[in-house]
Amino acid sequence: MPIPALTADAEPSAGGLKTRSLSTALGAEIIGVDLSEPIGDELFEQIRQCWHDNIVVLFRDQNLTEADQVRFAEGFGPLAISHTRRYTTANPAVMLISNIRENGKQIGALPDGEMQFHSDQCYQEKPAMASMLYAIEVPSVGGNTLFANAYAAYETLNGDIKRRLDGRKALHAYDYDNASMKRGTQIKEGVPHFSHPAVRTHPATGRKALYVNRLMTIAIEGLPEAESDELLNALFVHQENPAFVYEHVWRVGDLLMWDNRCALHARTDFSNDERRLMRRVTVLGERPV
Repeated sequence: MPIPALTADAEPSAGGLKTRSLSTALGAEIIGVDLSEPIGDELFEQIRQCWHDNIVVLFRDQNLTEADQVRFAEGFGPLAISHTRRYTTANPAVMLISNIRENGKQIGALPDGEMQFHSDQCYQEKPAMASMLYAIEVPSVGGNTLFANAYAAYETLNGDIKRRLDGRKALHAYDYDNASMKRGTQIKEGVPHFSHPAVRTHPATGRKALYVNRLMTIAIEGLPEAESDELLNALFVHQENPAFVYEHVWRVGDLLMWDNRCALHARTDFSNDERRLMRRVTVLGERPV
């Protein structure tokens, strides 16, 4: 099944929003919008619709303070408060993502992690709706972010696999050291975990998306362990098909937002000798159905 067409190159929408497609898989760049200034309701709704249509939206050449980024993110809903306060700024909703060390200590979270595809906070009852990253320092090579279209992944499954997933839930756990290496239903004490539909329906678009991921999904509930592992591995390979993936090469000043309800993401590697500093804000979501 072909992937649905996304936003055309540098074409204004009916409301006048100028966009450019980032790939055939997903993503649109929104052109000519300065997020350092408050934007009106009409323009904001055009941006929201573009985001729903394209899953990932990019704003290039932004010069944003922390307050600017927070203001824009709050338009989409309440912000998540980070439980890892060590890497937040004065605002507990703002997290630094970085490999930089000062006085021997990391200034940001995830210096080496999240190299496998995942959906943010899938192990919580109400996972993130949106994640928003702003690029402050980027390496010369690598440190890119891959995004996979979970709508396309579901829509291109064969009928037999769709039937096997119908009504099933997947168990997710926040256990980077074990979840992706050893599947099954055994979860270490104290590890956050939650079960959600393996196929979720987006509340705004009504489209179905495959909601499992290699980093944190450990089982399809109700199936024997061997069958669950086999099915999950097949799903991971399918959803990571390059035809469904856009790779974003960061530039300083990029503000990029993705929809965790219908996209997975992962990071590519980069040299430890280079610095990477991103500012992340997360918008709270709803319980998947």
